[in-house]
Amino acid sequence: MSLRVLRTLQAIAQHGSFARAGEVVGLTQSAVSLQIKALEDEFGAQLFDRSRRLPRLTPAGRIVLEKSAEVLELYDQIASALSDEQSLAGRLTLGAIQTALSGAVPEALVDLNKAHPRVRVHVAAGMSAELALQVSNGDLDAAITTEPVRPHPQNLVWTPLYEDRFWLVAPTGHADLSPRKLLEELPFIRFDSQAWAGRVIDRELRRMRLTVREEMVLDSQDVILRMVERGLGVAVIPLSDDLRATLHLTCLPFGEPQLTRRVVLLERQDRRSGRLAGALAEAVMKIARTTSRSESR
Repeated sequence: MSLRVLRTLQAIAQHGSFARAGEVVGLTQSAVSLQIKALEDEFGAQLFDRSRRLPRLTPAGRIVLEKSAEVLELYDQIASALSDEQSLAGRLTLGAIQTALSGAVPEALVDLNKAHPRVRVHVAAGMSAELALQVSNGDLDAAITTEPVRPHPQNLVWTPLYEDRFWLVAPTGHADLSPRKLLEELPFIRFDSQAWAGRVIDRELRRMRLTVREEMVLDSQDVILRMVERGLGVAVIPLSDDLRATLHLTCLPFGEPQLTRRVVLLERQDRRSGRLAGALAEAVMKIARTTSRSESR
């Protein structure tokens, strides 16, 4: 028995089929089947009920799955256990929303690399809702997202990192108009409601009983800002203070009182990445605090 076989077993349980598990672990479906057959021969027990269209774990399979998770967790802790108190080692697969990637995350990764050069962080971008699913499914170790709003996977825990505020952004020359007036009179570029931030914006618009003239629905903060710069409409988006300071746009507080969102580090409740994720969270929070202090001067 090898650790790779145990990881294959975990992948089948997470993704529901031998074919999908093979894609995740880099094996063909037939190779996955051979690995599981070898594992069943070794333990003398059938691990999957193959009479169904999709394989289902037998009672023996559930026992092996649970114990194999413990074995893999212990193995994955070896690198950290061998490292000294001041230096971490290991790999962290991280997802992040675009606003974090254009804000605190790059500098935090630089600081993390200087402090712990044996840590490797693999980063993927996405929207909060899709990143949460990837963390829940075990495809990512952690993700930097908006604080979850319902519905969201139930097996997640999160650590607050920093806060962004929501702003109505309009082309220059509109600062003399109220946010309500701008939203009523100019075309509205909507932040996609599939994004958690988009749901928060939609809820506040309903509370304010505002009827907007929707022209576009977009999921990228950068694209929305370019559209507003070109005079194609107004939008509501969350902005960090350092990014807002660089914009040549009219920015007015949105919400009564102004809405805020927390940006958090998401992890699975049963697979927290421990010291690696904690070190990254500390680095992000440090950068966010430094930025906040400089903006307040």
